[in-house]
Amino acid sequence: MQVIKDIEAFERGFKDHNYVVDRELATIVYLMYKLQRPLLVEGPAGVGKTELAQALADTLNSQLIRLQCYEGLDLNASVYEWNYQKQLLAIKIQEQSDKSEEEKERHIFSKEFLLERPLLQSISQDKSPVLLIDEIDRSDEEFEAYLLELLSVYQITIPELGTVKARHVPLVVLTSNRTRELSDALKRRCLYYWLDYPSVEKELEIVQQKLPEISKQLKQQVVQFVQSLRNMHLEKTPGVAETLDWTLSLFTIGKSHLDQQAIKSTIGCLLKSTDDIDKLVHSELFAQQLSSGS
Repeated sequence: MQVIKDIEAFERGFKDHNYVVDRELATIVYLMYKLQRPLLVEGPAGVGKTELAQALADTLNSQLIRLQCYEGLDLNASVYEWNYQKQLLAIKIQEQSDKSEEEKERHIFSKEFLLERPLLQSISQDKSPVLLIDEIDRSDEEFEAYLLELLSVYQITIPELGTVKARHVPLVVLTSNRTRELSDALKRRCLYYWLDYPSVEKELEIVQQKLPEISKQLKQQVVQFVQSLRNMHLEKTPGVAETLDWTLSLFTIGKSHLDQQAIKSTIGCLLKSTDDIDKLVHSELFAQQLSSGS
């Protein structure tokens, strides 16, 4: 892992990897790095929470290990499970062996047959990785309680093998879209940052870094339009990810500026429900494009 000496080094590192970070975010990331505390990042979908973990791993020259959370996530998918088919094959092969039953059992429950999942992988590396626990709010409270214990001691007990202690403590980033409230116990364990929709200036800087080949005029028009769109109380407010997708789509079909036709032909890159599209088409924002073309 690359050693980071100060906040400015994080700012430079993130910029080098095309992730726009302000001083406040760079500071909380520096603190999680120095204090070895998990960082909980909450905010709307599509504002760059997942990309933050990737940019952190790139800046530190570390491996990114990702656990995607979902309802019903269990220990087999998140921590470890045994390769049962391989174990059965080994049992078959050992049927004629002179080994004792104890020796046979010890063999099939060795690391050779263990399938490491993200949480176990994260404490088994030769250097500290970045562990991304993505959308923790989609998991259930039972898994959250288990995760809280892991983040307290950074060790995992496997009944057949014993306790596996972290060789190096991973840097943990948890993200949440706030589909449910997380426990106070988990929040107390973490540093916290709210990553909101960016300002016009910041969003334009993001688009410029990600899509430098596209004209500044088109990028300015897209960002201004999306910023206005976020004030319309839509079912699914477009995030920065949609801004980038839409800008690239307009560029791909040869559009150099916004007008009604350009919006109509690419609106599926920006809005993801028929009600939101209908609301836009009948809005004053959309009508303005007919006369201004911008």
